[in-house]
Amino acid sequence: MTRQTWTAIVSAVCFVVLAMLLALLPVPFVAWGPGRTLNLLGEGDSGKPAVEVEGLKTHPVTGELRMTTVSVTRVDSKLSLPEALFAHALPKRDVLARDVVYPPSKSLDQVRTEEVAMMDDSKSEAIVAALRAAGEKVQQMPMVKSVGLAGPAYSRLQPGDLIERVDRTEVQRPADVARLIGRHAVGDPVVLSVLRDGRQMDITVTTVSSNEDKKVPVIGVRTVEGYLYAPTVNFGIDPKVVGPSAGLVFSLAIYDMITPGDLLGGRKVAVTGQISADGTVSPIGGIQEKIAGAERAGAEYFLVPSGNCGDIGGVDSSMRLVKVGTMGEAVKALSDLRSGASPESLPRCA
Repeated sequence: MTRQTWTAIVSAVCFVVLAMLLALLPVPFVAWGPGRTLNLLGEGDSGKPAVEVEGLKTHPVTGELRMTTVSVTRVDSKLSLPEALFAHALPKRDVLARDVVYPPSKSLDQVRTEEVAMMDDSKSEAIVAALRAAGEKVQQMPMVKSVGLAGPAYSRLQPGDLIERVDRTEVQRPADVARLIGRHAVGDPVVLSVLRDGRQMDITVTTVSSNEDKKVPVIGVRTVEGYLYAPTVNFGIDPKVVGPSAGLVFSLAIYDMITPGDLLGGRKVAVTGQISADGTVSPIGGIQEKIAGAERAGAEYFLVPSGNCGDIGGVDSSMRLVKVGTMGEAVKALSDLRSGASPESLPRCA
């Protein structure tokens, strides 16, 4: 073979190798796209109802109340350059720096644990917001959020324990628990009256010194605001669906089931938004992807957190995008529609 032929062969091989490397080597990005939706008034992923309320009278509901999701590159997956370019070129999709979505300081297990915890917190806050909106009794009290493995409360207290009293003194806030424990000397026993799975029990824990101040007594737990209420709410949703953004749609599904009347009146409504126990709706990520997913599912209306109004400028959608900032505003908007109000009269982003 001639020198020119060898040069052409070597060049072709180098080109193929480089092309394969570009196609196979991961790039530091993740792709976001429209995800699936799930009607929370129907069957869930487990074959059971998506949302089921026990311990309260429920009422017939119609229509579809759709939870929206974002299809995102998983924390344990990598994105290749062609995949990133393809996602960037497609409409209603985003490519984001991986470090922004998955901080490099956190392990895969940490990211998964935090995502699951956000979904669990979202469900808890949503239940409370729905019950309060429906006028049901909810008692606020301190709850054990975590127990230190090396602390004296380990194997005695559990996450989810609701604290009623410390040394026979009733408590209402996490600060009350810390204050009453702080009255003790290091090494003193503390008696906590807790509710666990509906059972009341007294648990004695001996205090130890704080790592920050040897004179301060602690028992090795972290407490947060918790809630006591009568009904039980079960969610038949794929555990792989995580994050906090389904809070509002959870609340609306529960509220619709436990209140007389039919909130949707047969309409197809998609919803997103994080919710707190007091009913405040907070903005979420991936709003444009969720709008696209809801539109693909045939939704007629989409409830958008007011804090996301700045993220949907110029979005062209066949759905009516309704702005809501609280649980009360969401219920009112749907009730107005049910009563025959014009869709144009509903609040929307300017």
